[in-house]
Amino acid sequence: MTHQHEHVATLAAIGPVLLAGCYLVAAARTPGWSRWRTAAFTGGAALAAFALTGPLAAYAAADFRGHMTQHLLVAMLAPLGLVLGAPVTLLLRALPRPYARRLGRLLRARVPHLLSHPVTALVLSTGGVIVLYCTPLYRAATVTPWLHELVLVHSLLAGYLFAWAIAGPDPAPRRPSVPARLVVLGVAVAAHAGLSQLMYAGLWVDLPVPAAQRTGGAEIMYYGGDLAELLLAGVLVAGWRPARRIAYARRPG
Repeated sequence: MTHQHEHVATLAAIGPVLLAGCYLVAAARTPGWSRWRTAAFTGGAALAAFALTGPLAAYAAADFRGHMTQHLLVAMLAPLGLVLGAPVTLLLRALPRPYARRLGRLLRARVPHLLSHPVTALVLSTGGVIVLYCTPLYRAATVTPWLHELVLVHSLLAGYLFAWAIAGPDPAPRRPSVPARLVVLGVAVAAHAGLSQLMYAGLWVDLPVPAAQRTGGAEIMYYGGDLAELLLAGVLVAGWRPARRIAYARRPG
């Protein structure tokens, strides 16, 4: 990794650290806030910072298998921890009431609703991965430090948006039903599996790396992506209790 790459990578890692600091301050000022959610958010932020700097970042710059490991952590596993921390709910509780009401109105507006729709999140996250590996974008990012870090920032934000749209505990007005979100998640699983198989075979991808690195990266994407998406599905299903709602609706009263 060049000195310029190291400098840009360090700057990129500051973001998750600052987010974790702000979250901890808000959690400390919010009576009764869940320690489990605090641990989930800080763990996700730490995972992102770990992936964006240090030995893993150096490995990612030198070997495609390291890059794929970094991508898996930044785009899929770290966002899940951040989402489970329910930062929007914490912010709504920590803000003074007038500001919390304004934020609530903003979240119910049309544009945030469209951006947070599972299909939009799918296009931004999974679609972004397809663009990265099937166009010259990855080739350009390997020689342009700022573009490389921009890709990582996009991966983190798009991954967070997708995890939040599918299974986030934060409020999301007009969110599609759980079965509809499971369908979108299934499309993401199929797209990742298909892309990893194309990558393994060296078909329709633009990856200027040795064959051993390409096939190794494809395996990391296939198995690691399955694990991350299985965890996301588990979180979604764990919060879905239609039987309880039906039972409550049938109570005499």
